[in-house]
Amino acid sequence: MASHTTAALGGLEQLRMCGAGAGRALAVLTSGGDAQGQHEQWRGGTGERPPGARSRARRAQPSRRGGTRWDAECGGLLQQLVEEGKIPESVAQTYSHLNIVGLVGSIDNDFCGTDMTIGTDSALHRIMEVIDAITTTAQSHQRTFVLEVMGRHCGYLALVSALASGADWLFIPESPPEDGWENFMCERLGETRSRGSRLNIIIIAEGAIDRHGKPITSTYVKDLVVQRLGFDTRVTVLGHVQRGGTPSAFDRVLSSKMGMEAVMALLEATPDTPACVVSLSGNQNVRLPLMECVQVTKDVQKAMDEKRFDEAIQLRGRSFETNWNIYKMLAHQKVSQEKSNFSVAILNVGAPAAGMNAAVRSAVRTGISQGHKVYIIHDGFEGLAKGQIHEVNWHDVAGWLGRGGSMLGTKRTLPKTCLEKIVENVRAYNIQALLVIGGFEAYEGVLQLVEARSQYEELCFVMCVIPATISNNVPGTDFSLGSDTAVNAAMESCDRIKQSASGTKRRVFIVETMGGYCGYLSTVTGIAVGADAAYVFEDPFTIHDLKANVEHLTDKMKTDIQRGLVLRNEKSHEHYTTEFLYNLYSSEGRGIFDCRTNVLGHLQQGGAPTPFDRNYGTKLGVKAMLWMSDKLRQSYRKGRVFANSADSACVIGLRKKTVAFSPVTELQKVTDFEHRMPQEQWWLDLRLMLKMLANYQISLTEYVPGKMEHVTRRTLSIEKGF
Repeated sequence: MASHTTAALGGLEQLRMCGAGAGRALAVLTSGGDAQGQHEQWRGGTGERPPGARSRARRAQPSRRGGTRWDAECGGLLQQLVEEGKIPESVAQTYSHLNIVGLVGSIDNDFCGTDMTIGTDSALHRIMEVIDAITTTAQSHQRTFVLEVMGRHCGYLALVSALASGADWLFIPESPPEDGWENFMCERLGETRSRGSRLNIIIIAEGAIDRHGKPITSTYVKDLVVQRLGFDTRVTVLGHVQRGGTPSAFDRVLSSKMGMEAVMALLEATPDTPACVVSLSGNQNVRLPLMECVQVTKDVQKAMDEKRFDEAIQLRGRSFETNWNIYKMLAHQKVSQEKSNFSVAILNVGAPAAGMNAAVRSAVRTGISQGHKVYIIHDGFEGLAKGQIHEVNWHDVAGWLGRGGSMLGTKRTLPKTCLEKIVENVRAYNIQALLVIGGFEAYEGVLQLVEARSQYEELCFVMCVIPATISNNVPGTDFSLGSDTAVNAAMESCDRIKQSASGTKRRVFIVETMGGYCGYLSTVTGIAVGADAAYVFEDPFTIHDLKANVEHLTDKMKTDIQRGLVLRNEKSHEHYTTEFLYNLYSSEGRGIFDCRTNVLGHLQQGGAPTPFDRNYGTKLGVKAMLWMSDKLRQSYRKGRVFANSADSACVIGLRKKTVAFSPVTELQKVTDFEHRMPQEQWWLDLRLMLKMLANYQISLTEYVPGKMEHVTRRTLSIEKGF
């Protein structure tokens, strides 16, 4: 096996250097239900999808089972063709094996082994759009809505939708309600209505059942609410609306990454290589044996059939289980049996970012459920200095989940400008822990507070930073809250710009994105919209590179795709400004194409949070508050909190495969403070794919392939960010 591996790697190096698979034939097909993003996986695997090309999905043999069946029966089918005289023996020997790599496209996210399947995020976008629209009409009429979403055997869509919308009640097939649920549900709905709520939302997966296996239908739930409570109730069944629409930015990038990884897996494969599936683990592409994934997926259904529901939830993975537990904790007020006597404060710092309010809401409710006194601070560190501090209760943060911007108000003021006043208010309100939600200023501000501990003993309390910025430039995390919403906003604008360019023909648009010195927005948006180039500070470029890009676009205008899109990060170069690029492209392209510019500006900061940012913000808020609660108990001595160790002030974030807490003093060593970003950034590896998708000749020597891993109970128990 070692010799096969060495030969495969040597062959791969040759392929990388001279044509990346020249002489090999790759076939691409889709099977099962359609999912948004499947065209992007094709594009990611082959470089460019021909205009008008489409794949067809049929359910005759769903792909994950069909792949394993073909793998087992291939040899016998070839022998049958030889016996029937349809092919000679030599041909059967030449094609005696067929390497198979699968990509899972399913809006249900029901395949074990991957955190997200292609199409799931887009389906969640459709659901949240409907819920946001329903919310306004329901509040106007004081109605209850029963919303049925897809998920015959998996409740992921229903669960994340409920978590991202703050639904009052949820039905999923993995965890049927206890007997007598009708009484409990009606009691809960009545309580929320009696407190003045004008809206009730009940979300039900189409495969929802009770403890005895009897289906729970949306009509039954609606009739129950009407008969028991007399509430004006409506049913909305989303159906195939969830499969439609354009893919989200997450799905476009995910499927492109997976498509490229699948091709590399096929190029590396030997006759002995088993069929595998390209999966997402945290923020990393991994390869998993197809048979292992299929078996665990079957085990989930078997556990549900045998009414081992707790085990079924565990087999779905730790992330699914955590989502379920967080929903149950936040959906209805939990009165703590005893007060903790700890005081926790929450504030926002820096520019507003979508998902901030979701994080505040979950942190407030988790803190209250832990028995803490929770304060909210308006206008960041400046508000802390001025005493804009108010105690908050459970219902004060109702309805914050879907709100963009910052409900607390946020400013860029750093603590060093008003340190003494901050210390005075920390002492006055007896603040023992501080949760700071914001961008680079939040990280820098907490670092300043930690450095001031030697001067002020009052600052020896627990601190945590939840990164929230569209720039995604905070050390200690791969994703910041708000960056997904910003990428989707930029992508939607660029989609419209591309449509305009297609109509006028022979036109190139130069689009400027935000992000400061960090080029994350430009790069990821560029992949999502199929940009011809994306200029960023981290990947230095010269006039020769610009010349090559202009020549590439000149050649492109001779093809059927007579349009161009170039992205530029706002601080990508001191001298090569957006205006400079416009003048250069206009001059060099004269007679071949004309040029236009567009500065997206602050539209990238606005809008309602995406499902990803709502869910991610909710989870980070809960985890941060639970972590702070543990630290408070650990550092409580002689009637007071004293926390001055390095690990008492951390940044929480998704790092590769897990959510982790990183001390700010450790992150200080790997931070570029001049340009306000980490010294190393994971997304720079995506730029190779960006160039490949733009049809540039590239060398794949720098490509880092995913590792082959296995699906076990242990790997399923690891907490991921999604």
